[in-house]
Amino acid sequence: MAEPIRVLVTGAAGQIAYSLLYSIAKGDVFGKDQPIILVLLDIPPMLPVLDGVVMELQDCALPLLREVIPTDKVEVGFKDLDAAILVGSMPRKEGMERKDLLKANVAIFKTQGAALDKYAKKTVKVLVVGNPANTNCLIASKSAPSIPKENFSCLTRLDHNRARSQVAIRVGVSSDDVKNVIIWGNHSSTQYPDVHHCKVNVHGKEMAAFDAIKDDAWLKGDFISTVQLRGAAVIKARKLSSAMSAAKAICDHMRDIWFGTPEGEWVSMGVYAGGNSYGVPEDLMYSFPVMIKNKTWTVVDGLSINDFSKGKMDATAAELVDERDTAVAFLGV
Repeated sequence: MAEPIRVLVTGAAGQIAYSLLYSIAKGDVFGKDQPIILVLLDIPPMLPVLDGVVMELQDCALPLLREVIPTDKVEVGFKDLDAAILVGSMPRKEGMERKDLLKANVAIFKTQGAALDKYAKKTVKVLVVGNPANTNCLIASKSAPSIPKENFSCLTRLDHNRARSQVAIRVGVSSDDVKNVIIWGNHSSTQYPDVHHCKVNVHGKEMAAFDAIKDDAWLKGDFISTVQLRGAAVIKARKLSSAMSAAKAICDHMRDIWFGTPEGEWVSMGVYAGGNSYGVPEDLMYSFPVMIKNKTWTVVDGLSINDFSKGKMDATAAELVDERDTAVAFLGV
């Protein structure tokens, strides 16, 4: 058996973590022969709930789960980590402006970035889920200067999965038959779900999404807004935010980091924009199409971008620049 890896989940008493922890502990993410030490971090008022989560994990009797460590202390939570999944963040409350939300989260992710810098392995892979995910990820990375920027990513896989699924439903195929959708930009309502390079397998024949769907107006209209606003639609219906689908997306994202992407396929994740070929401002965490090999992602370069796409990519970048500048002003750096 391999040596156990240490995996941190923050916000571990919350509903996304409740859907996520079982999959990690069972081996769905890091492999069926990889023992796991799960570290569960949350704020002090949530510790009694966390005790219940620990009991349930123990009661699952999972062979790969070597130890579960509940804590509210960063020096315990971030020690010697191989992977960190930062789910916990300050949620937006009624009457709260985005600016207020950013200010609260900058403080949280500055602290967590500094803790990663001080206690975690330098090889740690960090996935930021808590919103606003792109900017929280950038702040965490800036606060952990000794860990490579490339080790940080934020979750846009849920949007990617939503886009794939919408195309599959429209064509009447399995979501497995849809590949190479792209989510550009921010995990917000300005994100741009792009299917100009997407391929759909229809009865064994691979074709472009636009040819498979034959409805350009839908692809440039309702399809985009459905993906952009899906999170809000789930909240309206469930009275709670996406949890099951978010947990599945987190698993997909981390598994691809660990094991790589299939040949000829890419996935979407928010990564550091330095050196990109698409004219995206450099000092941002921006969602791109990426391929992953040996736990290292590379942005898929050289895709043709039409004017329609360029306008949408620039608009979501502008929002991210604004968020970054606001966040950095709060940091005082």
